[in-house]
Amino acid sequence: MNESRRHDQPPCDRRDALRLGALGFGWLAFQGMLAESALARPTLARGAQDAAALDPLAPRAGHHAARAKRVIFLNMSGAPSHVDTFDHKSALKRDDGKTISGQFRQGAKLLASPWEFHPSGKSGLMISSLLPQLAKQADKLCLLHGMQTEVPAHPQAQLKLHTGSFQFVRPSLGAWTLYGLGTTNRNLPGFVTINPPGGSAQQHGSAFLPATFQGMPVAGAGRVARAASEPVANTANARLGRDAQRKQLDLLQKLNREYLKCERGDDQVEGVIESYELAFRMQSELPALLDVSKEKRETLDLYGIGGEDTDAFGRQCLMARHLAEAGVRFVQIHQGGWDHHRNLRNDLAESCRKIDQPVAALLADLDQRGLLADTLVVWSGEFGRTPYAQGTDGRDHNHKGFTAWLAGGGVKGGYSHGATDEHGIEAVEGRMQIHDLHATILHLLGLDHERLTYNHAGRDFRLTDVHGSVAREILA
Repeated sequence: MNESRRHDQPPCDRRDALRLGALGFGWLAFQGMLAESALARPTLARGAQDAAALDPLAPRAGHHAARAKRVIFLNMSGAPSHVDTFDHKSALKRDDGKTISGQFRQGAKLLASPWEFHPSGKSGLMISSLLPQLAKQADKLCLLHGMQTEVPAHPQAQLKLHTGSFQFVRPSLGAWTLYGLGTTNRNLPGFVTINPPGGSAQQHGSAFLPATFQGMPVAGAGRVARAASEPVANTANARLGRDAQRKQLDLLQKLNREYLKCERGDDQVEGVIESYELAFRMQSELPALLDVSKEKRETLDLYGIGGEDTDAFGRQCLMARHLAEAGVRFVQIHQGGWDHHRNLRNDLAESCRKIDQPVAALLADLDQRGLLADTLVVWSGEFGRTPYAQGTDGRDHNHKGFTAWLAGGGVKGGYSHGATDEHGIEAVEGRMQIHDLHATILHLLGLDHERLTYNHAGRDFRLTDVHGSVAREILA
């Protein structure tokens, strides 16, 4: 015991009690709440700042009528080749093997796609034969062919895609979404990231936003089947059972109330206890949502669960549907392995097999359940690939032009926006930087990217910095 402690002080102050309670999420939330005394200037509806400060995760109205209530972000890490998947270039086939000039690799030769493209759906969108199941969902897709980003390096471009900045630590898109809108299910986190890659904490982090808004990582989900009775690693207490945890929480609540009798007006500690309560409640609800074993065989087959190539990502997509249906505001899932500098013909085909059926199933399942209309599905890598060859069977990084797509949530289906040049090297029409993509996503969620701000270190910050325009041409 600290000998310098005054005799009239309790032997264990409230911070010690919260730390030693060790229920997991609470101490992290406590640190975040003490770092920020209140939610600073969210500029939402009148009174929202006070309400958010008292209850950070309470659902809040946006700036205008929303088309989407939630987001499922499909992160294709490694940069898929747009000219082999969604960006058909007949000139690339015509000029196969020709040496190109300009600011490119010395002596670079154009490499035609080894795969055929076919008009798909009633809209006739051109989609590669690598993605036959997604082609059946063509009329739901809004292809963004004019995408560009700043840096052709994976770590920096991934940060840019998720946070709007590759140079500074900034809150992620999911954190901004949760900050702006709150959540609708108090038994679940508002932002979940499934199988985030190692070293990617910034991609779902809250940076200078309160820690309440960071994404909850669910590691290992989708790699093995989980029983509903098995606790998710992130939420379980390794030492205490449910009854013991409940007693511990009750003790902390009692200590908190005793403290509040002496120190009136300190609402932060009450908020910390609520974060403990959320962690406690998640132990019973979240594992069941991540368990796919009780789904009908028909549904498992739809997502490719049990398939050699499709099982892992199929599980993630089905979990994402469970979470979205249960009220989670922002769900992020990841599929790596798209960095095809060599062995393009085999490895790109394998990557597409892993995601084709699961993603198509996710779109069809959301639509069948009436969820796609207000769920925005985002599919994107950090950049694209060059239409010229690297070696004899590979493609290099290309940040000047690539394709992402959106579906549901208020965007036009069966629609193509923007274009790259005749070979797919650079965006020439409908150019969209990452800030424009973020501005459009926030707009669909009912948030004005210029008004969704947070005051930190003496200035107002926003996801899109001082940039970004909504791509109104793609709005349904």
